[in-house]
Amino acid sequence: MIAVATDDSLNHSMNSALKHYSSMFFLPAFQKAVAAVAIVCIGGVGLSTFALFFSVDGLVSSLFLGVSVFAAVLFGDYIMSKIVLGRDPIYVLRRTVALSLFCWVLWMFFIILGVAFGAFFGLLWWVKLCLLGFAAVTTFRAVVFIATSSVGFLRRLIASLFSPFLCIAPFMVFWASIDSALPLQFLPFLVISSIAGCAFAFLFVFLVDSLGRRTYGVPSMPLFRAFMLNWVAALNAPFEELLEKLGETEDVEVTLLKFDSYKPKAAIIVPLVHPGPFKNIGSSLLPSLLKRDFEKEFGCDTCVPLGILGHELDLASQAQNQKIITHVIESATFPASAEKATPFVKVTEGFATASCQVFGKTAFLSFTLAPKTTEDLPQELGRVVNEEAEKLGLGCNIVVNAHNSITDTVDEVSLDTLRAVASKCLKKAVSLPSYAFEVGASTVFPKEFSLEDGMGSGGITAVVVNVAEQKTAYVVIDGNNMVSGLREEILSALKSAGFHECEVFTTDTHAVSAVVLGRRGYHPVGEAMNHETLIGYIKEAAKAAAANLESCKAGCLRLVVPNVRVIGEARLASLSLLVDKALRRAKQIVAPIFVSEGLLLILLLALL
Repeated sequence: MIAVATDDSLNHSMNSALKHYSSMFFLPAFQKAVAAVAIVCIGGVGLSTFALFFSVDGLVSSLFLGVSVFAAVLFGDYIMSKIVLGRDPIYVLRRTVALSLFCWVLWMFFIILGVAFGAFFGLLWWVKLCLLGFAAVTTFRAVVFIATSSVGFLRRLIASLFSPFLCIAPFMVFWASIDSALPLQFLPFLVISSIAGCAFAFLFVFLVDSLGRRTYGVPSMPLFRAFMLNWVAALNAPFEELLEKLGETEDVEVTLLKFDSYKPKAAIIVPLVHPGPFKNIGSSLLPSLLKRDFEKEFGCDTCVPLGILGHELDLASQAQNQKIITHVIESATFPASAEKATPFVKVTEGFATASCQVFGKTAFLSFTLAPKTTEDLPQELGRVVNEEAEKLGLGCNIVVNAHNSITDTVDEVSLDTLRAVASKCLKKAVSLPSYAFEVGASTVFPKEFSLEDGMGSGGITAVVVNVAEQKTAYVVIDGNNMVSGLREEILSALKSAGFHECEVFTTDTHAVSAVVLGRRGYHPVGEAMNHETLIGYIKEAAKAAAANLESCKAGCLRLVVPNVRVIGEARLASLSLLVDKALRRAKQIVAPIFVSEGLLLILLLALL
């Protein structure tokens, strides 16, 4: 027995990683962040200071201190986002203000503690704890910017120090009004604590970084930043550069079935490439990109269902996508010559179903385990089916995983069972007489459904084949699988609409993955969509395809795209899990490193 391959491991690790990123960047709106900073600075700093200087003059001075600090925060954040970090797509003004908010919540802890100690033991305690808060904030900002920003190292250091120094300046002026010697007394602490904060932050990041370098030969932080740039700003290049470096070079097979009348009518393209790993990275967008570019070149509706494979062949970058697309388009000018086709047939054995239709000497065969989970199928199955087809005199064949049902459980199915159902289906199809045939095709793009709902930009394509008064609809949805039972609803609706046979496929696009959080990290087709609306669009596409039926010839081509850079599931999953491992490593070392820094700075304050 073999277990049907699934995406669960990769999706789980990817979703786990993205939860960390989403929690980091689940930030308040800009106006709310500014209002919160104002409350903390003006209210928190001002009122806490007023508690030590309880008088009318003290109130005025305290509020002026709070307003000055608030102005310093906004000015510093504006300079950070527009000048110092201006080339960093992550740190827009909203995020720099939100970071300042978190810093001031941390700083206020020390200020309030200082007020409490100052009220009982003297104002010097308040000053020293305020300075200790300055050091804590400087260290925190240094960790954040060194770890996450993509600008040069010097700019990251400036971003770490600029705002804290701006904010401590009003305190220094206030303290000077109390005792002119205080600023000079503690000036060495500001310098030493800043150097110590950056040094300890760098040590912390370096130790976390070394985990990835030692385990995968890739530093953790560049990977972390690449993930984050994609999650926050949808930039794919930094992450793809790492995938190109970590990937392997392979020859990729693509099969193409096209239908021509007096001009190209429709095409079904099946690259032996998995459309992953997620979002806009690697080959995630390949189904929709290949469809778009092929249609633009040849003017015919095109669909890209999933082949028989798993994540062992994800493309490493958009450049590899383009390599395949260019090769397919350049090779697709061959003439279509098969004038006859058999009717569509379907064979079920256990819970495995194979469907087949033969065009000339080309079989178009698909597998589904619906309503059981139909996830990735092993590449070996494709080789087995081609061997069986060749025995029956069939040459170039299109073998597709319908990928059209997902539940919470995965059932095992033997390769022998899949071979047997494929063999029976092929034999049944080949035994039928062939007839001249007609083909129609149409695509709709549902405006109600987005990537977050599980619908890719390729929309819904229907290819209708009419043979000997049997009208068959092939429906391809640009999504990653579909909820169990929806396939049966769709088939029932199409048959009620006048189609004798039909099957529904998904492209398995991972463009819909990592755009939402949840158990899977994506929504299968139908999980977040209204079924009635979805089926309405499918019927619309199928009816439009049936309305433009034309006599056609079929042609099949199997081509190989050489030297394509790919990356496998194991490496992708391990890279995603590196985020969790790095987080665990950070938790192990954070206390020893920063407690040591804190003790050093407390000792320094005691000496001043």
